[in-house]
Amino acid sequence: MAINWFPGHMHKARKEIAQVMPKVDLLIEVVDARIPYSSANPLVDEWRRDKPMLKILNKIDLADTSVTQNWIDYFQRDSDVRALTLDARNAQQCRELLNRGRKLVTAPRSSGKPITAMILGIPNVGKSTLINGMAGRIIAKTGNVPAVTKKQQRIPLAQDFVLLDTPGFLWPKLWPDGCGYRLAVTGAIKDAVIDYDDIAYFAADFLRQHYPDALIARYRLDAIPDDTMSLIEAIAARRGCIGRGGLIRLSQVSELLIREYRQGKLGRLSLETPRLIEAELSVAEREKAEKDAAKQARIALRQQNKKKTKRR
Repeated sequence: MAINWFPGHMHKARKEIAQVMPKVDLLIEVVDARIPYSSANPLVDEWRRDKPMLKILNKIDLADTSVTQNWIDYFQRDSDVRALTLDARNAQQCRELLNRGRKLVTAPRSSGKPITAMILGIPNVGKSTLINGMAGRIIAKTGNVPAVTKKQQRIPLAQDFVLLDTPGFLWPKLWPDGCGYRLAVTGAIKDAVIDYDDIAYFAADFLRQHYPDALIARYRLDAIPDDTMSLIEAIAARRGCIGRGGLIRLSQVSELLIREYRQGKLGRLSLETPRLIEAELSVAEREKAEKDAAKQARIALRQQNKKKTKRR
């Protein structure tokens, strides 16, 4: 099942960002360190072209350190991108971003004209917390739910540095499908539009394969079951998510697993690596090519049939 969430205010934000982009000197994109690819907006590279960018991997305290370093190396293959890890709750680290941004902006500007930086980030990635840290005061409304910021605002951070805040938004189609699931697991998609049972199965399957020791430690399991449903049943048994007749309360154990992952109670666990993403993209592109070829074949067949009908 594909997961998508693109309410009306996100469409409006997308258009407004594209309009103001020519006036921007620097981009600051905030991503979730647990899912740096899935939480990075694919439209950013199209918009920024050759503008310098700070790629901020936030929520570093929740991510696997070794995997995060792989992502920093991956992003910095682009010479105009500087990738940094950050905990947006650390105000000193946030303020230091101004100096890092100043060093990246080398294009000539009018005398006295401040650097105009635009900050971007999907819902619930910690962008508003970062802005407050950079400003040294409460400016942006924060909340551990998606879509808190609704409109652009201009924030003077220093005499030579102005920040444009933008609403967090996703894009119309989350592709490949795994991106949508990872965004849902980490809380970037509004809980009201997701199926907890579905995303918990996705999370349990990934964690069973990549972080079995974390699951064993957290849920006091003797061993990791051979299949994902058996793992969910084992967690349910350990946490008392059992109903009448010994049946598991699937919704209860699903919400428990997702909540504890989001809170970091299972440890510092990342949900994607550069290699995993490259493999997913390869499969998705092949499937798309096959679907496109099949569609073109159907179109050609209909055209042939129309010609035959006219001849008769």
